[in-house]
Amino acid sequence: MMRVKRIWLTALLCPPLGLVLLWRRRPGRLWVRLLASVGILVYCLPYAILAIWLLVELTPLELEWEGGFPPALTFHKATPDYEALERHRTATATTAVRGAGDIPAKTSDRWPGFRGPNRDGHYTAMLIRTNWPADGLRPLWRQPIGGGYASFAIAEGRAFTIEQRRDQEAVTAYDLETGRELWAHLYQAFFTEWMGGEGPRSTPEYDEGRVYALGATGEFHCLDAATGRAVWHKNILTENGAANLHWAQSASPLVIGEKLILLPGGPSGRSVVAYHKGTGEVLWAARSDPAAYSSPMRVTLAGQPQLLVGVKDRVLGLKVEDGATLWEFPWVVQQNNRNIAQPLVLSSNRFLLSAGYGTGCAAVEITRSADGFAAREVWRNRNLKNKFTSSVFWQGYVYGLDEDILVCLDADTGDRTWKDGRYDYGQLLLASGHLVILCGNGDLALVQATPERHVEIARFPLFNGKTWNHPAMAGGRLLVRNAVEMACFDLSVP
Repeated sequence: MMRVKRIWLTALLCPPLGLVLLWRRRPGRLWVRLLASVGILVYCLPYAILAIWLLVELTPLELEWEGGFPPALTFHKATPDYEALERHRTATATTAVRGAGDIPAKTSDRWPGFRGPNRDGHYTAMLIRTNWPADGLRPLWRQPIGGGYASFAIAEGRAFTIEQRRDQEAVTAYDLETGRELWAHLYQAFFTEWMGGEGPRSTPEYDEGRVYALGATGEFHCLDAATGRAVWHKNILTENGAANLHWAQSASPLVIGEKLILLPGGPSGRSVVAYHKGTGEVLWAARSDPAAYSSPMRVTLAGQPQLLVGVKDRVLGLKVEDGATLWEFPWVVQQNNRNIAQPLVLSSNRFLLSAGYGTGCAAVEITRSADGFAAREVWRNRNLKNKFTSSVFWQGYVYGLDEDILVCLDADTGDRTWKDGRYDYGQLLLASGHLVILCGNGDLALVQATPERHVEIARFPLFNGKTWNHPAMAGGRLLVRNAVEMACFDLSVP
């Protein structure tokens, strides 16, 4: 009896040692010892929590959610450094920069918004350099930036993004060749949540000399691309009676002709709204579905140009002209989540859906008959789970991150050809038959897009801390950022 008391006293003071003593004592009923072990392990939790708290409080270590579970302990949390940003912008405010019309020929191609011209993550304007040096690429420039998870729109030799600057959001324009800030349009708006942190989530759209930007709280601004002057502004949540999402407004604006497509997710037929891009006048509004996090796309499926839109529990094909529903397909993300990854067009009548949280992926086929359009599932599996990244399609195969591991799938069957290489919860684009991957830990990697095997050409550290922003490319220039820094690389072939 004395020995049993000694074991429990030891377990109270030092749970690991108590476990050792419990299993070294004379044999007893196995279920009793197993139950006691579970009790001791549960008792260990406060010790573990206390140890982590002490580490965070007494050392430079910090807790950061990097996409998976549990959160990581890191010395390099990706927290915006507003003082460094302000010092840098002040120091470079008088730096000479070429005129707006003096744009080199190699930067004449455009990356007008989220994931490029077709929102498919493809850069096709020119070949890129793929013989990266072993010690990494040298940036043309590198500098601080504000918070948030936006990517870049690139046009007119300028890069446009949206970022958090203390208690304001800022739509900003940078000179592509030097990184110098050309203008910043600031307004009061602040969003934060405990896992992702603060800042806007969507990416601006460039079209015919104007920039269209949506902030995390629904503040929408149409700006002159040359000067940053406001053309029109409204809050799309307030106007459409919609509530903000848990992770904030994330769907990037889309311009089609004179129409500007936004996804406020409002009730009473205000889920998907087309505004006049020049005035902000509502041209049409459709559906009553709550919003998801993916961005609207213009695609052609079964011979019909249409909007491809993800909402809370389904994916929709809508007529561009008036928002009428052509077809719908149920798509429910598990664990009460909503779709984040972009749909991926696979052929003239098929596209891919993928989501994390154990959901997996599915190929959907759109058919057309005298009765209209219909959507049917071709295949479904869990070989690819895009959590909040998006995949690319190349020569019959899909390349993307299954949670944080790169995979290659046969687009016709959904069969996995390989799965290899951890890239955290990063983002990727495709150029010259290669995957340019901005890894979730801040590394930059180049991987050959081949179905035969995983071939990593190069990988080097770039940013410190969590990096969830999509890369962008125009004129052979690769633009990357996270919530702390931004950088530009020349990948054009000499």
